[in-house]
Amino acid sequence: MLQSLHVKNLALIDEAEVEFEPGLNILTGETGAGKSVLIGSVNIALGGKFDKDMLRRGADSALVELIFQAEDEKVSEKMAQLEIPEEPDGTVIISRRLLSGRSVSKINGESVTTRQVKELAELLIDIHGQHEHQSLLHKKKHMEILDAYCGPEFQEPAERVSRLYQDCRRLRQTIEEESMDEEARAREKAMAEYECEEIDSAKLWAGEDEELEKRYRKMSNSRKITENLGESYALTGTDSPEGAGNALSHALRALRTVTMYDEELKQLEEQLSEIDSLLADYNRDVSGYLSDCEFDQEDFQETESRLNEINRLKGKYGKTIEEILKYGEERHKTLLRLADYDGYMEGLREELSGKEKALLEACEQLSEIRSRNAEALTIQLVEALVSLNFLSVEFEIAVRPGQTITAKGYDDVEFLISTNPGESLKPLAQVASGGELSRVMLAIKTVLAGRDSIDTLIFDEIDSGISGRTAWKVSEQLDTVACAHQVICITHLPQIAAMADAHFVIEKNSTDDTTITDIHRTEAQESLNELARLLGSDVLTDAALTNAREMKEQALQHKNKMRR
Repeated sequence: MLQSLHVKNLALIDEAEVEFEPGLNILTGETGAGKSVLIGSVNIALGGKFDKDMLRRGADSALVELIFQAEDEKVSEKMAQLEIPEEPDGTVIISRRLLSGRSVSKINGESVTTRQVKELAELLIDIHGQHEHQSLLHKKKHMEILDAYCGPEFQEPAERVSRLYQDCRRLRQTIEEESMDEEARAREKAMAEYECEEIDSAKLWAGEDEELEKRYRKMSNSRKITENLGESYALTGTDSPEGAGNALSHALRALRTVTMYDEELKQLEEQLSEIDSLLADYNRDVSGYLSDCEFDQEDFQETESRLNEINRLKGKYGKTIEEILKYGEERHKTLLRLADYDGYMEGLREELSGKEKALLEACEQLSEIRSRNAEALTIQLVEALVSLNFLSVEFEIAVRPGQTITAKGYDDVEFLISTNPGESLKPLAQVASGGELSRVMLAIKTVLAGRDSIDTLIFDEIDSGISGRTAWKVSEQLDTVACAHQVICITHLPQIAAMADAHFVIEKNSTDDTTITDIHRTEAQESLNELARLLGSDVLTDAALTNAREMKEQALQHKNKMRR
């Protein structure tokens, strides 16, 4: 359940915090007051697109924070999968700080990517946007809805179809790429033999280039190294009277002549003795290094030549020795394939034939699951549509084998509807008006809500294109959904607002230099006043308030009936 929404410095919102309730939460307000901005902020928090122009004027950042109370095990599993700390009480805090040109998202204080937020949000909330019902005009959406209804039994066969489809696609591409005539095979064989010979004869080994570059760098700078290291050796050694080694030896001898007079001097002698020993070790190491710096010109030329050869091969076969060797292995495999080209191609065709057969069988299984679930979904949707004031409605989900196979199978899924007696079933896109599409989408959301574990549903003006008795039916349907889910709904209709368990009003207040959107929960009398306004009353007359009160009583009767 979405417990609260906190928005700061977004569009017309200076700062707003809403504490939502279980059941049906209704948001109303004048056109342009900022209702959609408030719900849009939820989308932004959950990874939606953000334009820097949405920052409130004068603000350099904005913040949207959602606090959920989650009890579903799937949410816990997803949190663990994403390596996000989980609160003991099931609280999930999703926040997004918006800056000019970038944003930072966090879940329970842990920085996350937009993809991670979206993955978790899918288990917490379902948002129905203002124009989402228009998606029902496209058959692609029909298949998505049916597949979502099919549930767990659908997942494994669907994954198998997708996997086999990709396998077949890959094999067809391989066969197309590998198909060549005898002349082309001869050219390919000659090229592969040449490349294999060039790589094999180089006798490369991993890490060789790094070692050669290290040696080459040392040889190239040997004179500078020798001069500077020799100077360091002279200044720290014992060969020169000015060397630090001689001075340190003198200092040590001087100290030893007086250590007998004070025990504390023994510690100083040990420190100086250790320094003398370390300096002697340093000089021995320098001397050894200088000896190793000696090399002849032939060694240098061999190293340089070998590096040039390796770099030449890198330019042809790969950026690293490992890539060159891997390329060589692939070209040896090419030679083996060409040695038995006919057998190789026949093997690919046999593998493709087997995969295509398995894909067809998997598509048939998937189609059977869809067809079976389409019948059950049709029955439930007809019941939901009747409750939404479709008095005479026929509905059918047609699942037909299509002409081609895709990663989703071979089915063509289409919603068919008839809303008038005697009319034949026709595609939904050809028959339904905007208001009818809204109700069909609500029916779908109602049915699907009963099959998933998502706690919170948001409807942004699901009442588009409806009024009167139909509006009451939509209101009752929303209340039915709210018996098992938290529902947050923006509406312009008093019939829907009257059904609220928690009623919030969004207002826009203006001064000489600023405009601010505010939201607050209404008490009983203010809710009645808002209903009267929605009924079209500019002035709160006794008649308007009486009408509003009657609406509230009618809604309460429905609620009492539903909750018995």
